[in-house]
Amino acid sequence: MIFDLIIYILLAIGVFFNLLAGIGLLRFPDVYTRLHAGTKCTTFGSIFLVGAVILIGLKMWYTGATDGSVLAIHSIFVLIAILLTNPTGAHAIARAAHRSGVAPVRAIVDDLQNKTVKKTVKKKEAEK
Repeated sequence: MIFDLIIYILLAIGVFFNLLAGIGLLRFPDVYTRLHAGTKCTTFGSIFLVGAVILIGLKMWYTGATDGSVLAIHSIFVLIAILLTNPTGAHAIARAAHRSGVAPVRAIVDDLQNKTVKKTVKKKEAEK
């Protein structure tokens, strides 16, 4: 009984954060803030959803179902894959956006742009 309640709570938290990610993708103004919402919230929400699936698999294994342990082990591998690929993909997309000249909507200071400008100025001075 309490085990099922924990599973339901984990599922509710995971769905809540994934819904927040969807709202963030719709509401935020530029690619950087959308990436932030999309990756942070979905990663956090997926941790809880996969955690619930792991608990379901362990419950199935404990009650004697044959596929419960396989479900739990595969879910752990899925969680590791999500934790590695989601931030890495977001970083690659943000870097590509920045290099292609997409500016943040409300940026006050862009440290990466300042470094790029300094490198360009140094290259031009070296060519003279």
